Formats: sequence, C-alpha cells, structure tokens
Amino acid sequence: MIEVENLTRYYGSRRAINNISFQIEKGEVVGFLGPNGAGKSTTMNIISCILPASSGSAKIKGFDTFEQSLEIRRIIGYLPETPPLYPDMIVRDYLKFAAGVRGVEARNISPSIDRVIEKCSLKDVGHRIIGRLSKGYQQRVGLAQAMVHNPEILILDEPTIGLDPIQIIEIRKLIQELAAEHTIILSSHILPEITQICKRVIIINEGEIAAVDSLEGLTATLRKSERLSLTVRNPEGNVLEKLNGLDQVVSAVTGEENQFLIECILRSNLQDEIARLALENNWGIVELKPVSMTLEDIFLKLTLEEKEPAA
Repeated sequence: MIEVENLTRYYGSRRAINNISFQIEKGEVVGFLGPNGAGKSTTMNIISCILPASSGSAKIKGFDTFEQSLEIRRIIGYLPETPPLYPDMIVRDYLKFAAGVRGVEARNISPSIDRVIEKCSLKDVGHRIIGRLSKGYQQRVGLAQAMVHNPEILILDEPTIGLDPIQIIEIRKLIQELAAEHTIILSSHILPEITQICKRVIIINEGEIAAVDSLEGLTATLRKSERLSLTVRNPEGNVLEKLNGLDQVVSAVTGEENQFLIECILRSNLQDEIARLALENNWGIVELKPVSMTLEDIFLKLTLEEKEPAA
C-alpha cells in the first residue's frame, strides 16, 4: 500500500531525513513517533505530496508521490498538525469547498458532507462559523475535510495537539472507529494514544529510522532483563536485602506503598522463589506480576540513550 525507499530530504544544507525506508500494508494502523525535529512531519509531507524528496522514492498503491501526485491525492486524506481551515467560513460551506477541491462529483458532494458530518459528530455546528468553534470542534472539521472524499488512507499529524483531556478522548475514539475502514498513519507525542490505537510503530530519530515493529516485537528486541512487581501486606524483615540476595536478581528497589520493583535476568522464572521467600518471612503477598516495557520506555531507549562509542 505505502512503500518508502531510501528517502532523503534536505533543507538547504541541513538534512532533515536520511535514507529512510519502510512499508505499510492495507488496513494497518501505524504510529509514527520521534522527538521534535526528528523528521516526522517532513516524511508525512512527502508522502502527502506536499514536499518533494531530495532523493529516494515514496509510492502509494504503486503511484509515485512526485510524478503522480494527482492520483495519490485522490486516495489519501491528510490532516496536518495545523488544520487547513478557513475561520471565516461556515462548516458546511467549507466542507463543500474541500469536496470540490478533492474532486468529488457534484452529485455526490452533499451525501459526502452528510457522511463526514455524521462520522465526526458535527451536526450541531454544521451552520456555524469555523473560527467561533472550540479547538476540539475545529479539529473535527479538520478530520472531516481529510475524509470528505472517502480516501483509503488517512495521514494524521498530531491530531490531538492542543486539546483538553475530554477532547483528546473524543478524537481518539473517532480515530479508533476510522481504523476499521482506513489505513492510518498517526503521528502523536501522546504515547498512550499510540499504544491504544496502533498495531505497529515506526520510530524516527535524527532523520533516520530507529525501529519498525509491533510493540511486542520491540519489547522482545530491546529487553535485556525482566521486571517483576511485588506488593506485600507486611514489608518487614529486610525485604530489599532478601530480594537482592536472590541469585538471578539484578536489582530490587522500593516502589509505591508496600511495593517492590525487581529487575532479574531474562527467563529467570523467579516467581516461585519470591513466593517462597514471602511465605517464609510472613510478608503476605498482595500481588506478584511481571511488568512489561511501556512504549515510553522503548521510545526513550531508542531516542535518548547515548550511542555506544565505536571501537
């Protein structure tokens, strides 16, 4: 569906992205992550036919983004970080304009507008001026313009930026619903959002691809130890000292109230040993469970950890 190969883009002498490659299959929902300035928006702008690449190629359904941009614009919907809205226009008039620009046939414009107004919950504001709407409603109008021509692919760059918690939940729910019918590329700084919506992530750092995989795959690749969380009723009797005394424990530290976080060697299977220790010392186990790497852990590991010096 989407094929990016050896893509590079310069702004003058500054290289924004360097030789990046990835593929996205039909029906996938992929998170696109990276620190500010990593090259996310540049890549999305190239895929959306807004910017040309300096070298390399990006193809969507076999169409080249540089040579066949008109064909691609018919099958993608793009919501940039700042929605392309006209604040003085009425919502329905703006969507009619967007539909015309997108090449929707005249007889299909009205049904298309009705469809996206329904999907984006804009019925109550369809006849209001865009500039007088809340930030959340403006974001919905931005999504509606990206969907008005019923594209196969949606490219969403920071769709919840600047929204309050309630608005974020509303937009996130809408994107989850859209995921059932569209291939989606979603860029966001809100990592739990990516975790909830996306099946696979692409992490870019300093203009280069740092990782492309599912959350589970990245965890398996990066994890060099296992983590356990132990919560007890009676944290008496040198709990930390006894936990750190186990052969396969790398370290044990205190967590929240009566909780201990234990880092141990991979595949050590220490649960039975810890349970025995707790029974012998009358700690009273409330909970003993493995702790998975979060997307935040993975993101920080790939983007912030110092690179090992070359030998």
